[in-house]
Amino acid sequence: MLPRIGISVGDLAGIGPEIIYKTFLDKRLLKFCTPVVYGTAAVLFDDFPQNPDQEPLTFRQVREAADIAPGKHNAVTCWEEDYHLTPGQPSQASGAAARLSLLAAARDLKAGLLDALVTAPISKENTQADDFRFPGHTEFLTSFFEARESLMLLAADDLRVATVTGHIPLKDVPTRLTKELLATKLRILLHSLKNDFGIAKPRVAVLGLNPHAGENGLLGTEEASVVTPVLQQLQAEGHLAYGPFPADGYFGTRQFKQFDATLSLYHDQGLIPFKTLAFERGVNFTAGLPVIRTSPDHGTAYGLAGKFQADETSFREALYMACELVRYRKSEAEIKPLVPGPAPRSSRHE
Repeated sequence: MLPRIGISVGDLAGIGPEIIYKTFLDKRLLKFCTPVVYGTAAVLFDDFPQNPDQEPLTFRQVREAADIAPGKHNAVTCWEEDYHLTPGQPSQASGAAARLSLLAAARDLKAGLLDALVTAPISKENTQADDFRFPGHTEFLTSFFEARESLMLLAADDLRVATVTGHIPLKDVPTRLTKELLATKLRILLHSLKNDFGIAKPRVAVLGLNPHAGENGLLGTEEASVVTPVLQQLQAEGHLAYGPFPADGYFGTRQFKQFDATLSLYHDQGLIPFKTLAFERGVNFTAGLPVIRTSPDHGTAYGLAGKFQADETSFREALYMACELVRYRKSEAEIKPLVPGPAPRSSRHE
């Protein structure tokens, strides 16, 4: 059975609909999965240019996921409004549509009607509502699926970067960074590398919070008071966790190549180098959830919206990863009751 991949459309004023549309112009993807887009196909795709030499992309519009057709492009209606949207201009309407799409897809994923979810980018500002007070997808899905904690893990081939703290102000990072939180995130990362990515004995590097990793207390004490004790604890348990490393030199000398993953302590510390190295093909995977969720590693890109110039590579890679995770977890579940990881990458383009 082909994996049923739910797709939330993101902010309709951004490039979400475009990268979804461009991805599924390749009909060969229907050999890998059954895509289920949450939104009205007419609103999402009707304004995109048609290639006269290519068969038009069409979606089966259904009312609920129970009616999707395997191996076909499906779209689930999750709003009745006739939205009037302008590319590049986020509005209450585009935020409402993004919210409705995500909520409908998440409900169907929880109900077992989907095997995984791929989320297109949202605006963290205009998606807010009385019933949606989350700074991003990761926080919403962690709450919705009742996970104690989750982990933002960005991946591109063998480059993997995770973050301890996520969408919070930089000034709040030092107080949020506790030994308990760091240990929890590090354990989620180690578990995911083993059971989602198939690495039997993962090696993980943890970055320091301060310049030069605190310079032995001269530039900060969080390394000595928080990071080092946690690493010592994990090492005593037999885990290969090392650090704290000064972030600039660590990435500048490409020391990250010696590890299976890097754990950064705050958002930009990890995402700036990751996106510099792998912006076009990076995937954001939410580790620690009982379900599979991936997304492209970029935002709404309002400046590109409506120009039909957006690069769909990251979204396509997120779709591939979701399919791999579904297949691998199902195959491993037949052997042992664990939460495993992706099939070999080479199987993607057969």
